Amino acid sequence: MRHTKRAVTAALLTSAALALTGCAAGDASSSGDAASCEPAGEDVTLEFTSWIPGIEDAVAAWNDENPDIQVEVQTGPNGNSGTYQNFFNQLEAGNAPDLGQIEYDALPNFRVQDGLENLAVCEDVVAAQDQFLDWTWGQVSLGTDDEAYGIPQDQGPMALFYRSDLFEQNGIDVPTTWDEYRTAAEAIREQGGYITNFSQTDINQFAGFVWQAGGEWFANDGDAWDVELTSDASVQVAEYWQDLIENDLVSTYPAWTDEWNNAYNSGEVWTWNSAVWGANSIASGAPDTAGNWSVALAPQWASGDAAAGNWGGSSIAVFKGTDHLYEAAKFALWLNTSDEALTILNEQAAIYPATKAGLELPTLTAGVEFYGGQAIYDVFAEASTQVDPDFVWGPTMTQVYADVSDGFKGAASGSSTLVEALEKGQASTIDALEAQSIPVAE
Repeated sequence: MRHTKRAVTAALLTSAALALTGCAAGDASSSGDAASCEPAGEDVTLEFTSWIPGIEDAVAAWNDENPDIQVEVQTGPNGNSGTYQNFFNQLEAGNAPDLGQIEYDALPNFRVQDGLENLAVCEDVVAAQDQFLDWTWGQVSLGTDDEAYGIPQDQGPMALFYRSDLFEQNGIDVPTTWDEYRTAAEAIREQGGYITNFSQTDINQFAGFVWQAGGEWFANDGDAWDVELTSDASVQVAEYWQDLIENDLVSTYPAWTDEWNNAYNSGEVWTWNSAVWGANSIASGAPDTAGNWSVALAPQWASGDAAAGNWGGSSIAVFKGTDHLYEAAKFALWLNTSDEALTILNEQAAIYPATKAGLELPTLTAGVEFYGGQAIYDVFAEASTQVDPDFVWGPTMTQVYADVSDGFKGAASGSSTLVEALEKGQASTIDALEAQSIPVAE
């Protein structure tokens, strides 16, 4: 089911009116008054919260160059590990920081709670739109033409990491379609290995698979949210991976554990369908395999297709109640568009920029030693142009991830299926929306 961007916007505005949680509403910035984005005319200190490693170095570079706009940065756990809840508590108490790190899939939740400033009232923000990949701007504008609830920072286009040495030694072709991927899985299993590991907990990865398949988990009919965890594309992806699980063609180790790292380090698992940031995960978790990995575009559902999913990505948002919208927007733009800041963030935290020019940074065009000298980021740059710009996240993604993950664990153990997990997630998500008085389509 496809729906217009304008319909999605209508739903967000309707939901926001019905689901406020103590946040101030109706100020000039949300109404589109450009006068709300004017310089303070005096020295300003901004408060900024993030969890990105090395963010302090980027902030220090800004502070050195901008004595009149100083930024105090506070770091904490990643969003779903506590920082998002802190943001909501601070918004309710009226003491939120000026700026905060918010992932794309969490932005609708903050928008529904009316916790974010519309940065599109700032002329510099509107002028910068063309610097960003269209789909990343769609994530922060929520599909509208005159709103922006954050400045895109990074992205997570997905591709195929694979053990090129093992494929070559065993005469197995690197798969370019999902049908070929299953065939390769059988050949690899005959050699005693697994083509990949199906994570019981990385529901974000599964959402990326659905994204690539042209599906979506949330949409809108103009007045209310459609919940589509059981859409045709989502079920197609679930049945595909269920087949691999039931036939013992994939391992099912919990991700990011010693078992998971050892499976890749030992050569038991040969590929990983992951985002660009996965390059560092493999290098750190499987150090003994240095030089043996390569990267290719993701397998396609039909030969000749060119589609990619996305897994991850963040924005810098400005919270409702700030007294310094102009200065906050100026800093957020610099942090996510300047070569200086993007280079620092890439070197310190492997941030993969959301800007078109950022993809041409010298640090992203050179060969990578761990990957046999391959210029792997060229592959991800191509994948980033293949991501559907219209994918929409729902307003309760933390709940969705938790509920679906419970079902995926059952599928991995054989006590249920992935489709059943999606069906249960569908029901619990509708219950969660209705509990918050957010309209749900019949």
